[in-house]
Formats: sequence, C-alpha cells, structure tokens
Amino acid sequence: MRRKVLMIASNMGLWAEELQAPWDALKKAGHELTLATRSGKTPLPMALSMDPNFIDPMQGYNVNPKEVVDRVNEILDMGDWGRPIKIEEAKMEDYDAIVIVGGPGAPLDITGNANVHRLLVGAYKDDKPIGALCYAVGALVWARQPDDIGKSIIWGKKVVAHPREWDFTGDLPYNLVRTSPDNPDVTIVTPGFVYPLWPIVKDAVGPNGEVYSDPTANRQKPQVMYDAPFVTGLSVESSIAFGQKLVEVLSK
Repeated sequence: MRRKVLMIASNMGLWAEELQAPWDALKKAGHELTLATRSGKTPLPMALSMDPNFIDPMQGYNVNPKEVVDRVNEILDMGDWGRPIKIEEAKMEDYDAIVIVGGPGAPLDITGNANVHRLLVGAYKDDKPIGALCYAVGALVWARQPDDIGKSIIWGKKVVAHPREWDFTGDLPYNLVRTSPDNPDVTIVTPGFVYPLWPIVKDAVGPNGEVYSDPTANRQKPQVMYDAPFVTGLSVESSIAFGQKLVEVLSK
C-alpha cells in the first residue's frame, strides 16, 4: 500500500546517509515522500559526512563508503531534496507516517522544535508509525503525551539511543557542502555533540522502558528497534537497516 510519509531533516548539520538510506528505501517501496526542514531550504549534508576518507575519531573506522557519497551527490544533482516544505507548515493529518533523521545538527533545529513535537504527538495520538534515527531520537524525548505532559510519548517503550561511547569529545565543526547565499554554511563549532543523548532517552522511557545502545554496532551488525508505533535506529551504520524496517512496518 502506498503511504504518505513526512520526512524531517536538519538545516544545521544533516549526516548525509541518515537521510539518503531511508529516503531511497521508502522511495523504492513506492511511498510518497514529503521532505520538511525548519527553513524550507535543502537539507545540506555536513562536509564530514560527504568525505569518503573521514575516520570517525570515536569508532576508528571510515563511516562514509564512497558509494554512499556518490549516491548523495546524485540526489543533490537531481534536486530531489531541493523542494522541502517548512516544518511549521506541515499537518500530521495529511500524512500516514513521520520519519525524522539525524546528524549533529538535529539538536539545533529539530529535537527542541515545538512544531516537530506537535507533529509527533499528532502521529502518536493516531497510532501512526514514527521513525527517528540517531540524534533525532531526542525529539521523541520532548514530545509529551497529550494526557500527561510530564511523560514523553516513548514512556515505557523500547528504543535505541546513540551510545555515550561514541559522543565526540573534541570541537565539532558543522560546515556544509554545496552552500549558497540563499542556503548558507553553518559556521558554528560545538565542544562535541550539543548534549549526550543516552541519559535523556533513559529518563524519558521511565522504569518500565528500555534503551538499547550497543557501542559495538556496525554495518554488519546494525541496531534498529520497533516498538509500535516507534522505529528507532542507532546511528549512520544503522541507516540502511532503519530504512528497511520502516518499509516493513509501513507494509502492515
């Protein structure tokens, strides 16, 4: 069944494959995708995520295969991500599912965004599939249950969260590729990630929930969890598995 899926990505520091992999998986499955960003501009990938020679300093291996970088460049050349709507304009009643993807920029313009929380709560109330990858899982923490604002919508759920062991400890630049005067570069530098994700997710699921956070995960052993209506994925190494799980869930 063809579904209408709202996909949300950061303007402040998208990790390329974290949008590319689920985007391609959902497109191939025949779903209708609408991309949304805070500014309504193309979500430009971080330069680090488009460098096929980049070695993740916390994991010690190359996280950007050349074929992924080539595919993202193809998508950008074709303009497939070039016509997003603004997040504030999106209405959850127009979509059958919502997917939020990660990158270090997600905490800057997605996870604390009240319009994102509105969409997530709307999807949760109507039991629509909700996907979140990497640092986008933080948005689920701050989306509060309609009947109990003190509890996140993931209270009591099983979810995946980016491992503390992988949190960058050095200065992190957010420079983007393919910038223009209309869609400028992000020149800020943060001392590592904006916040550690695992502790806030652990608090958000409560005593009866569970957080999975395997620091030994890799492309051969990705980590994705489905606890309806939530599909959550660890980080870039799990992007393909995340997309596959979304396709599986939407086929039900």
